[in-house]
Formats: sequence, structure tokens, C-alpha cells
Amino acid sequence: MTNTVDSLFDTGLERYKAGEAATALIPVFKEVCDRAPKSSSAWTCLAWLYLLENKPDLAYKAAQKAVKLNPQDPQARVNLAVAMLETGQKGLRQHVDFAQQLMLVNEEWHEEIKSSIEEGLSRKSDWQSLAKVKSWLFEK
Repeated sequence: MTNTVDSLFDTGLERYKAGEAATALIPVFKEVCDRAPKSSSAWTCLAWLYLLENKPDLAYKAAQKAVKLNPQDPQARVNLAVAMLETGQKGLRQHVDFAQQLMLVNEEWHEEIKSSIEEGLSRKSDWQSLAKVKSWLFEK
């Protein structure tokens, strides 16, 4: 029996939250993206996993797709900004500013982004680009 895309996504997310390594989860989220190419949340997760695994070029492409599919997703914007920082791209500030505006409008998003960044830094403590984006978002 094959997994539905939703159950595959949910299982992958549960495994991530349980602390499973990003390398083991990348194939899961790649499959979700292949089977549901218009799922912005799947592209957002894939970009995050690529960032955790020091694959900024792949993360950049996945984050671009996520933002294109859902421009109102602050996590997709954060991922894109981090990937842009890690690949030396210009124009990342607009994504940080937009994510900040979205977080002002929705307190839940604010908490989710804060928690996501803390979780990312706990998995990858020397993640300088994420720390920089965190300071832009939260230290005003």
C-alpha cells in the first residue's frame, strides 16, 4: 500500500520533530515535492532540510518554489533569506522585511518562526546565516 502524499508529509514532519536527521528526511520530502509539486509547505520543509545539511544551492531553489507558491508564508521567506545569504545572493532583505511584516500581522506566525529558528540553531549551533536572519527579525 502506498502512502498518500498527506500521510507521507505528516510522517516526515513527525520524524523531524522526533529528532531524526535531515539526511534521512530529505528523500521523504523530495518524494512529497515530486508527488505534490504545488505544495508550498513541502518545498518549505525541503529547503529547511537542505539548509541543515549545508546544501544552500538546493535550498535556494526549493525555497524559491515555496515562496512562489505561497508568498504569504513567513517560514518560506526566512528559508529563502538564509539560502540567499549562504549563496551570496543579493536582495534577501526584502524577504526578511516581508517575513517581519507577516509576523506582525499574525502572532502565531511570530511564535512559529521564533521556535523554528531556535530549533534550527539547536540542531546546527554554528549556523551563522540563520543567527543573522534571527537578529534582523527579532532584535529591533
